[in-house]
Amino acid sequence: MAKKEMEVVKGLDLQRYMGRWYEIASFPSRNQPKNGINTRATYTLKEDGTVHVLNETWSDGKRGSIEGTAYKADPSSDEAKFKVKFYVPPFLPIFPVVGDYWVLYIDEDYQYAVVGEPSRKYLWILCRQNHLDEEIYNQLVQRAKDEGYDTSKLHKTQHTEPIPEGEEGPKDTKGIWWIKSIFGK
Repeated sequence: MAKKEMEVVKGLDLQRYMGRWYEIASFPSRNQPKNGINTRATYTLKEDGTVHVLNETWSDGKRGSIEGTAYKADPSSDEAKFKVKFYVPPFLPIFPVVGDYWVLYIDEDYQYAVVGEPSRKYLWILCRQNHLDEEIYNQLVQRAKDEGYDTSKLHKTQHTEPIPEGEEGPKDTKGIWWIKSIFGK
């Protein structure tokens, strides 16, 4: 049976979407360390209409990060379908990697969101806080399930208190987390 076309948010207010989002849960990805905690993304709108993306996670006490650029997949569409381009490896950014970033749901106050992509291999539940009410979380999981995702693969992201601010803590300047992720560590 063919999967139905995913419903994507229409008319996303990009300015309101900017800022910091905490990963509440996601499908495990080879692009992130398995033991990553306090994972978050910060989006900043640039003058040219593209979005600066900063993804951060803490692994083995060190902050790993990667920066990229997001842009509308189809500038003439009102659908929240974006392309995100990162250069890898993060310590020597030479290879461009482009992925899809589709906002499948966002609440009216722009406090939590479900983000996926057309192959349904990646899924993120995001929140402006590093925690989310369990009832709301379950509603978001159901939304993902309704879009054809196998939500049994969702992994909740651990967050600590206090929340790390800025570039707190030692950095993984050698990209060890990225190298480990290639080997599934």
